[in-house]
Amino acid sequence: MYIASGLVGEAGCVIGIDMTQGQIGIAIKYREEQARRFGFKEPNTKFLQGYIEDLQSLDIAGNSIDVVISNCVINLSPEKSQVSKEIYRMLKPGGELFFSDVFADRRIPEALALNPVLRGECLSGALYVEDFRRMMAGCGWNDFRYTSIRDLEPDNREIEEKIGFATFSSRTVRAFKLDDLEDTCEDYGQVAYYDGGIPGHPHFFDLDNHHRFFTGKPMLVCANSAPMVSGTRYGKAFRVIGDRKTHYGLFAACRTGANTVDAAGETGVGCC
Repeated sequence: MYIASGLVGEAGCVIGIDMTQGQIGIAIKYREEQARRFGFKEPNTKFLQGYIEDLQSLDIAGNSIDVVISNCVINLSPEKSQVSKEIYRMLKPGGELFFSDVFADRRIPEALALNPVLRGECLSGALYVEDFRRMMAGCGWNDFRYTSIRDLEPDNREIEEKIGFATFSSRTVRAFKLDDLEDTCEDYGQVAYYDGGIPGHPHFFDLDNHHRFFTGKPMLVCANSAPMVSGTRYGKAFRVIGDRKTHYGLFAACRTGANTVDAAGETGVGCC
């Protein structure tokens, strides 16, 4: 929360939500002190006790939030689809969901999903990656991107014996509230240019783990990547040429899976 409050500046606002009064109390305790550290006249943070499955009850209006961030919390929710719907509802058009969590390569049996130790380790609550994709689509997110994927291995023998049959990964997800996103990588001949204007990214910007935009270099983009860089908070740093009048089919790289980022950061010939 306080890292985010420093990033948005005194004119911005950060809302923190937790279901436990103890966590809220600790956060509020340092509210004034943190504001002074940043040189703010008034705190730019607000803390609410409640459930992420029911943000509407906390009077968070629809189409009102620019960015939602989370770190290994959605994993713990028993109603992940409802969390996704609530986030989509409250984001502004073009708003961004950016979160990190643990995912699994298969569905975890219910008996293990209810195990409190495995739940606390963020393993038994991990979503099967394909169910996550389906859930996101059902809540309005027709396309989302992974910015990083890292394999996880249990470092406890007892945990390994119980759930070691599954493979887990830590993934960071970027999703935008955008209309008319397609569920595949369609080619309309659009080209995007990055001007280097995003703070901390003067030479290149990674939209995800396979789209690296080098400053000043044209890059073919699909009908989803185009609005992701032009119709969001990143739009001031991008210029997209072309429209969706002429369709050239599915990107070849999307059909073959050939377009990945190599060790030098160079991408393939087109999108996805």
